[in-house]
Amino acid sequence: MTSQDVRNISEIKARYSVPVKLQSCHTAIVDGYVLEGHVPKTEVIRLLKERPDVLGLSVPGMPIGSPGMDMPGREAEPYQVLSFDHAGTIQVYGTYPK
Repeated sequence: MTSQDVRNISEIKARYSVPVKLQSCHTAIVDGYVLEGHVPKTEVIRLLKERPDVLGLSVPGMPIGSPGMDMPGREAEPYQVLSFDHAGTIQVYGTYPK
């Protein structure tokens, strides 16, 4: 795996067709899929195993309790992992906490 810092992350998000309303703080490309925001590893593993016809997954915003967003003394917020495709269709891929 490689990591690359870029000067203009908006260009990457546009290049990989991440819908504006699903954009978040981080963007990764993993085996041809876009991961946007704090996507749980279980959903990444599921995505790579099932290989659905989507562009990628997103967790918009930075919900407390999502990976990397644990806050001592704060309860996890409910959030959804959303998939998005070439046609602009957005669907719930997972719901947290489970």
